[in-house]
Amino acid sequence: MSSALSFLRIARRVLTAILFLFPVGCWSLAPCGFVDGAMAAVSSQGASAPQKVWRVAYIEGGPFVDYQKVLRGVALGLQRMGLIRNGAVPLPENSESVSGMWEWLAHNAGGTKVRFLTDAFYSADWDAETRAANREALLKRIREKNDIDLVLAFGTWGGQDLADADVDVPVIVASVTNAVEAGIIPSAEDSGRDNLAAPIEPDRFKHQVMLFHDIFKFKKLGIAYEDTPSGRGSIALSEIESAAQELGVELLRCNDTFDVEDPALAADRLKACHARLAKQGADAVYLTYNRGMQPDTIADVLAPLAKAHVPTFSQTGESDVAHGALLSISQANTEEEGVFNAELMDAIIRGAKPRDLSQIFESSVSLAMNLRMATLIGWDRLWKSSPP
Repeated sequence: MSSALSFLRIARRVLTAILFLFPVGCWSLAPCGFVDGAMAAVSSQGASAPQKVWRVAYIEGGPFVDYQKVLRGVALGLQRMGLIRNGAVPLPENSESVSGMWEWLAHNAGGTKVRFLTDAFYSADWDAETRAANREALLKRIREKNDIDLVLAFGTWGGQDLADADVDVPVIVASVTNAVEAGIIPSAEDSGRDNLAAPIEPDRFKHQVMLFHDIFKFKKLGIAYEDTPSGRGSIALSEIESAAQELGVELLRCNDTFDVEDPALAADRLKACHARLAKQGADAVYLTYNRGMQPDTIADVLAPLAKAHVPTFSQTGESDVAHGALLSISQANTEEEGVFNAELMDAIIRGAKPRDLSQIFESSVSLAMNLRMATLIGWDRLWKSSPP
């Protein structure tokens, strides 16, 4: 009975934290902040764009589970707006690849407004040489064949490769931790290029850290990341640092090279970092995006933290929670981001210039919790000194 009561108290604290830290009024799959920006831009330019089929290409740095969920949100949003007939693309099992989803959409989405081109899917599989070749091939195709009308650029690599490209076709950058820090756009208010839009949720990860702190009241927060411009940008380090400064929390850092082709090597290095952070006295760890956090490696990677009874919050999402992280924001938020991108596509198809559209996206809030990990790290003890 005492265990059940403790969990109810925890749930109440979490709900209170959510209501306190995040704006109320953005709880549905219709993202906030879009209508005033994007739709106003459409109305100012008129909705009489020539009717045509918009042929869409896709580029990414490599497979990542969030890309699957965001792309599914894009497809569902396009269906909702009548741009395709079928957006219920199934999520792959035991795979982070988007290629199968893209193939499915190419053959099953239907409709007369948007076409997913079967042969316009470019993934570098996290290989630098392939990345460069893909970028060159896609840009050459756009300039010479003129058979692509819009590009979805997923992730930091995809966004960076298209952000400064000398092409006129609209580019929507999706699923980037922070497009400003990654150097893709100069600010949340302006994409910097007429053909570019890169949705961004300002302070998303700062809010996550503050929510995490509201629950656990930690004094030393551990983070592991690659200390390079790309590594710092891909985890929105400045937001984490800003939260720590406001909270008066000490950041314990562990740096290594994680952006490697072999995820098993990245996992070994990340596990070593977690052992080091636990030894240094971290009383919580914020799990940033990392190649070492794969479904089949997470349990082992988190073992040093579980052994030390250290709570964790995943920056990536609930997929990490399903495999061992204690807390994260749920999948619904990721699909909302996809719907937001679909609304950008709709506005562009109706005649809006990408740069004129609002890039600011605000998601609803819901938490995912791994109850097994909560029990393993002794959440009764962790909350005992901080009753609701």
